Parts: sequence; structure tokens; C-alpha cells
Amino acid sequence: MGFTEKQEGLVKESWEVLKQDIPHFSLRFFSLILEIAPGAKNMFSFLRESEEIPQNNPKLKAHAVKVFKMTCESAIQLREKGEVVVADTTLKYLGTVHVKSGVKDPHFEVVKEALIRTIEEAIGEEKWNEEMKNAWGEAYDQLAEAIKAEMKNHHDKTA
Repeated sequence: MGFTEKQEGLVKESWEVLKQDIPHFSLRFFSLILEIAPGAKNMFSFLRESEEIPQNNPKLKAHAVKVFKMTCESAIQLREKGEVVVADTTLKYLGTVHVKSGVKDPHFEVVKEALIRTIEEAIGEEKWNEEMKNAWGEAYDQLAEAIKAEMKNHHDKTA
């Protein structure tokens, strides 16, 4: 079964809530990544030199927004096209950057968990449910698969 209109709606609805306080949720997202996998700190250029997560770091915020927004866009594409379509130049860039940063499959799971937990906190217990969790999870998984395929492509070309 494909991604439904309801799933797309759940993702869009929660994205609207996230957008209301991007600085807070960006910080929370990265705090959760480092709580789950402290070693991941060195994979982010904007965190390497810092003892703590910088409160007002524009790169941190921009990175978090990209993850949130691309996952939301993935949900829309899944419903409209049945697959995630990322522009070739963007995908090549993402593949290259993730390979250079040493990203491996388990890292995608860490980011997924942090993403889901951030959204859950943003939405609140009364609105959060298994359906919303699954919708974001599916959209993220499909996006992650596209990035992983490009990482493999990049690796195969440089090997």
C-alpha cells in the first residue's frame, strides 16, 4: 500500500507545528542525536570544535531544517509519485557529504529516532499517535534510502 493522503496530512500538520519554533526544535533535534550517539558529534563540522551544542548556531539550525523539510517533502512525493524524488544535484551533494563525514547505515537510524522524538515533543501527547509516527518514519526511511543509494554510487565511483 502506498503513502496515503492521511499520512501526508499528518506529516504536513506536524511540520506546521515544528515551523513555529525552529530554533528550539533544531537544538532539541541535535541534543537528541548526541544523547543517543555521543560519538556523532565529530561528524558535524559545526559541533566538532564546541564543548556543548551551540544555542544560536545558524549551521545547526539550517541542517535541522533541511532534515525536517526534506522529510516532509518526501511524504508529499510518496503520496503523489509513489517514490521519493530528490533533484540529481542535491542527491549527489548529499551522497558526497555523507560519505565524507563517515556516515554509515546505523547513523540514519539515530537521526530517525531523534527526528521522531523531536516531532513527538513538538506535537504533544494529545495529538501524537502511532499513525503520525509511522507517517514520518516512512517518509524519512524513503529519503534515507535515496541518500544511501547515492552514497553507494559515490563510493563505487571513487573505489
